This record gives sequence, C-alpha cells and structure tokens, in this order.
Amino acid sequence: MQEVAGYKSIALDIAQRIVSGEFAVRSKISGRSLLASQYHVSPETIRKAISLLKEEEIVSVSQGKEIIVLSDLHALDYLTKNNYLKTVYSLKQDLEQLLEQKKEIDYKFESILMDIINFSDRLQNLKPYHPFEIKINEFSHVVGKTIANLEFWQQTGATIVALRRGTQVSISPGPHVILRENDILVVVGDRQVQARTVEFIQQHNTQGS
Repeated sequence: MQEVAGYKSIALDIAQRIVSGEFAVRSKISGRSLLASQYHVSPETIRKAISLLKEEEIVSVSQGKEIIVLSDLHALDYLTKNNYLKTVYSLKQDLEQLLEQKKEIDYKFESILMDIINFSDRLQNLKPYHPFEIKINEFSHVVGKTIANLEFWQQTGATIVALRRGTQVSISPGPHVILRENDILVVVGDRQVQARTVEFIQQHNTQGS
C-alpha cells in the first residue's frame, strides 16, 4: 500500500512541476535513475509514476526511455482530478492562518508583559531591568523541579514574570510550578542577572545518567 501511495504522490508532484513550468512542454525530464535519486525511491517506483503520467498523455516515453513532456494542460487536469491543487492551496491557507495567529499571540504576550513590568511595584524597584527569555533544555538540572525548590530568585536574582509552555502562557507562575523541558521562562533583571540566570538554567543534571 505504501508503494502505491508513493508512486501516485510522485506522479502528482511531477505533474505539479510541469504546471509550474519547471518542466517545460517538449522538454526532456531527467531519466528514471536520477528521478529515483531525487525522490529517494527505487527506479521501479519512478517507472510506475511515469506510467500514470503516460496514461494521462502528460508525458511520452521513447524506446530509449527518454521522458518528454507533452502537455501542461493535461497535467493541470490530472492535478485537478486528484484534488491536488486544492490540497496544496488548503495547506498554504492553513500555514498563513497559523502565522497570523502566531503574530497575534506574540503581540498580546508582549503587551501583557509590558503591562506587568509597568504596574508591578516589585519590578519598578529592579530598574534598570531587561525582560529576556530562556529556554529550558532536556539536560538542565531544573527539569522536574519547582521554582521554590530551586530557590530561583535567591540563586539568580531574576524575577520570573511569565512561563511559556507551547501555546500556553502563565503569568507570574507560582512557586509550586514544576518546570519542564522546552519551557520558556520570561524573567527580568539587569545584565548581570541575565548572565547568572542563563548559567544557572544551563547547568546539566548530573543525576541518573
């Protein structure tokens, strides 16, 4: 079943390349061996893909096994018939929508962060302060520990104003929050505090390995 899906997907991709003009009408397409290398499949899979395109009169194959593009219109019909263009267009729309959502989330996050800094009495006393982000890697000794257990403020002098976990943002996370791999801490402090915090977070866990 995987082989069937493979050569059909390749046939659709080659048809798309013909429609886009990458493979011009009446031009020769690379031989099967080269195509097999490009798509990381066997020459037999390429042969099946080309056979599909030949049946649709999109390409022709000479006795010398040269593959020649016959029609970009037939290629377009083939893509439309298989809903390929719709799929590509839908994926593009989804990506654009996600990017817009990311921009909106980032903007809201920055706005909330600045509000916290501006209105927090505690943070007002930290001037000059600079908000910065630190990502927790899988080897950090802080993974699996709470902010309180780490004595985070005592060790670094940094104040955690937010925690980003995937798409979720926790404002002023409490002392009992357990830190996880790939969490992003948003902290404030001066440049020296930033250096100490980065060094503290990047210390490796020496237990159990």
